[in-house]
Amino acid sequence: MTALRRGPALPDFPWDSLADHAAVARSHPGGVVDLSVGTPVDPVPGPIQDALASVADQPGYPTTHGTPALRAAAVGALERRHGVTGLDPAAVLPTIGSKELVAWLPSLLGLGPGDVVAIPELAYPTYEVGARIAGAEVVRLADGETPPPGTSLVWLNSPSNPTGRVQDAAALSAAVEAARSTGAIVASDECYLALSWAAEPVSVLHESVRGSGIEGLLAVHSLSKSSNLAGYRAGFVTGDPVLVAGLLEIRKHAGMIVPRPVQEALTAALSDDAHVAEQRARYAARREVLLPALRACGFTVDHSEGGLYLWSTRGEDAWATVAWLAERGVLAAPGTFYGPAGARHVRIALTATDERVAEAASRLS
Repeated sequence: MTALRRGPALPDFPWDSLADHAAVARSHPGGVVDLSVGTPVDPVPGPIQDALASVADQPGYPTTHGTPALRAAAVGALERRHGVTGLDPAAVLPTIGSKELVAWLPSLLGLGPGDVVAIPELAYPTYEVGARIAGAEVVRLADGETPPPGTSLVWLNSPSNPTGRVQDAAALSAAVEAARSTGAIVASDECYLALSWAAEPVSVLHESVRGSGIEGLLAVHSLSKSSNLAGYRAGFVTGDPVLVAGLLEIRKHAGMIVPRPVQEALTAALSDDAHVAEQRARYAARREVLLPALRACGFTVDHSEGGLYLWSTRGEDAWATVAWLAERGVLAAPGTFYGPAGARHVRIALTATDERVAEAASRLS
């Protein structure tokens, strides 16, 4: 039998290495409080469920580009919620969640060996995975660092996963200009944009960031966090019409299509702001319980101005902190999952029920 050819060399899946600590946490008499992942635990809003079911009887293939109503809803939501104006609905493309777009974007853009993808010093692991799938080189950029010559794609992420850091318009504008000076495309991961606490996030497509033009800019959005749609795999990308048209063409050939019921759910979620505000309030309340509990037991919480995570340190190796928390039945993610600079931090998520967050705070105290 002919052996399968090996694909690109990828890092180990990070969460597999948490298995032993997860077992310790599960052995706690009160059970585990899993704050290691950003998985929503609250219900999908009723009107979104209704929208999903409303087209369940449509047997035909959906369009890769999404319905006109979906694209118009995305443009409207970005304007109402984030002040982004002047977008062309034709430059909106629904995606199967945001992770698949992040993982495949370098390949869809035609990047490969000899290309450089720049990612934040501390970053969502899939940015690196996507570059490796394409065969491109990866460089990590510290705050304010200019991408090296030859960089083809620059990832931005504000609010950040894992740190929760929010960059203001001036910082993002400088990052965009630095990327443009090397001829790079900018992809901004904005899946936490609706979750602000101590600073107000801004989209890379906002006029205060993009300047006079939208050329070379892409914004990636997910409804997993703001609308509890992780199970629906619902997201979209928008920005430079030329780039989006290129992505659309390839995705049509590859059959990378968001299912029709999910398109309808996306449209409903993007047309309603009330449920987003309600979900944000839930996370804010959990943050108000967990943040002081962490500080009271000796943690320093850095950044964390937005997003779903508290970037926390006890001034020791991240894995030692993971073990300390696991002994108390609390599971967190070591900062090393997100890059070497995270070696002394852990990422603690707000994505647990009110009862479990309160239980974690009680154990910490």
